[in-house]
Parts: sequence; C-alpha cells; structure tokens
Amino acid sequence: MIYVFKTVVKTKNQVKKLKPLINQIVPSDKWNFDLEDCDKILRIDCEENIVLKIVDLLNNHKFNCVELQ
Repeated sequence: MIYVFKTVVKTKNQVKKLKPLINQIVPSDKWNFDLEDCDKILRIDCEENIVLKIVDLLNNHKFNCVELQ
C-alpha cells in the first residue's frame, strides 16, 4: 500500500536528518520525499499500516506531518 503524507520538510539536509529514523520503520528504497511539491510529500510503500508511527516520528522531531487521504 502507498501512504502519502503532507509534511513541512523543506531541505535535503532535513531529509538526511530523518533518513535513519524513517529507515528504522521502513527500508530506504520504500520511501521518498517530493520537496518540489507544495505539500512536501512523503510517500511510503509498505504492507503494514505505519501511519501513526510516521506521523509521531515526524511530529516528535518538529516536522508537522499528516496523512493525505
């Protein structure tokens, strides 16, 4: 399943900071940020429901994050 999140992550340096944390939840080849998109989209391909884990992770690191429906 593909999960899509709206975030406030704006730079590649911020992605680098989050990479090891997100990788603990899903492998790096299963997620990516679209920093060109106005919503700074995070897409994750994962079989299990990881919505709460990802939202909590980003919010705990001061990067607002909400799942897009």
